[in-house]
Amino acid sequence: MVQQPEAAIYLVDYDPSWPARFEAERAQLATALAAWLAGPIEHIGSTAVPGLCAKPVIDIMAPVHSLEASRPALPAAQALGYLYFPHRPAVMHWFCKPSPTLRTHHLHLVPAGSALWRDRVVFRDCLRRQPSTAAAYAALKRELAARHRDDREAYTDAKAPFIGQPRRAAARCALSPSPASGARVTTRRGAPVRHTYRVTRGKASAVVARVPHRADLSLAR
Repeated sequence: MVQQPEAAIYLVDYDPSWPARFEAERAQLATALAAWLAGPIEHIGSTAVPGLCAKPVIDIMAPVHSLEASRPALPAAQALGYLYFPHRPAVMHWFCKPSPTLRTHHLHLVPAGSALWRDRVVFRDCLRRQPSTAAAYAALKRELAARHRDDREAYTDAKAPFIGQPRRAAARCALSPSPASGARVTTRRGAPVRHTYRVTRGKASAVVARVPHRADLSLAR
């Protein structure tokens, strides 16, 4: 089998049609994969966050009971034009459509309730609820896309430090309502928790105030 070249990384401004494109694909997948689904299909990734720039690829995550039990779902997804690739096969079944060179959709079959499932939903919801975090993430993505235009793995790996911190913070907060204007997020001891992100000398980095893992977070005016 001839290895197809991968598409270069390029970002576009948010497209209001992305939710409808997800919904159209979700409806087809819900029917084709019904026998293996363990819950609702989710729209994930940057195209699922209103206002956020993104690669114009709809990321779809479908919950399954287990990877082994869902192996028969692979031909069903392929019948809808998805190509299977053994990307991180220990945690998901991964597909792209219509080809690695020209991608419009990614499909991830992920065990419901797994760490990967929870992490992706939490990070998406964190970006939806916290515009400042979404704006910082957008700036980081644009810088990394320019630096790693033809290296998707390097691009993804370079985002990991940023993704991890908001995701852990959101988990500690249990996705409580975002602070109101003028509010500060504090620990029980009253020390403000500030999140800042910077790009220096062409290298993106996340600078996040450290918070004890078990700290209680509260709102303070």
